Amino acid sequence: MSRIGKKPIEIPSGVTVTVEKNTVTVKGPKGSLTRTFNPDLNIEVGEKEIIVTRPSDSKEHRALHGTTRALLANMVEGVSKGFEKSLELIGVGYRAQKQGKKLVLNVGYSHPVEIEPEEGIEIEVPSNTKIVVKGVSKERVGALAANIRDVRPPEPYKGKGIRYEGEYVRRKEGKTGK
Repeated sequence: MSRIGKKPIEIPSGVTVTVEKNTVTVKGPKGSLTRTFNPDLNIEVGEKEIIVTRPSDSKEHRALHGTTRALLANMVEGVSKGFEKSLELIGVGYRAQKQGKKLVLNVGYSHPVEIEPEEGIEIEVPSNTKIVVKGVSKERVGALAANIRDVRPPEPYKGKGIRYEGEYVRRKEGKTGK
């Protein structure tokens, strides 16, 4: 049995979960999420918990079991608490600012880079070297944070670039002259 797959998912107060065939809709105070899962797996919604069961011990069903449970748990957590990823800009003259909904990055290119978040995702800029991405979907928050980081990934020689908060960048030694 999958260790993660057999754990029940607790439903916090204020969150409603509905299952139609293999489509699960989770609604909560922060918003709602809908996802379609594999029809082989059985998703049972009780009063205070969700239980995911698999029909057999085949390799495919075992793989899907834990994944489905983890995705459901992330949906429940997203609509109740939400997810956020923090990024920091390191480098002389590197700065971020918000113009309307757009994020404008000045990170050493000849032009500013503009990033517009998709619906349901919010970008905050508490200081000009810090960016916080918030939303209900863990997947979409992580993807947008990765796209922002890809504008100027941290480089190993000077450590300049956009990195996740707390990310360790392994430094390399530069060339040595004779």
